[in-house]
Amino acid sequence: MPTTSAKPPKLLSGGNPQIAKGDGDAPVQAFIAAMPGWKHDVGVRLDALITRTVPGVRKAVKWNTPFYGADGPPKETGWFLGFHCITKYVKVAFFRGAALHPMPPVASKQKDVRYFHIHENDDFDEAQFIAWVKQASDLPGERM
Repeated sequence: MPTTSAKPPKLLSGGNPQIAKGDGDAPVQAFIAAMPGWKHDVGVRLDALITRTVPGVRKAVKWNTPFYGADGPPKETGWFLGFHCITKYVKVAFFRGAALHPMPPVASKQKDVRYFHIHENDDFDEAQFIAWVKQASDLPGERM
């Protein structure tokens, strides 16, 4: 009997996996599994840190990007963070990043958004990342 093998997700520019839109952990895990090379390990690490920091975090994939959100006041059931693959780094977007202390280092064209870039072999400060995630999850989320 022939076996069918699942076709691996297509990688878009920068190596970002093309994953079907969906709610829940499964599409996020599919995205992370398809992240190429060293970026896969970064995705696993980010997901674990976010999940540990925000118990009951909501997850979804939209526009080929994993999103993380928190429910209930004052969070307004919105999204606080997303990440995706760029050619030379993983780009973490804090949707209300301008309100975080200290602010994530990279500015955006959108006044509220701040980015944190993780390059290959970066040994980023987990304690600072966790502090940003905690702060971001306590702010009103972004509706998308």
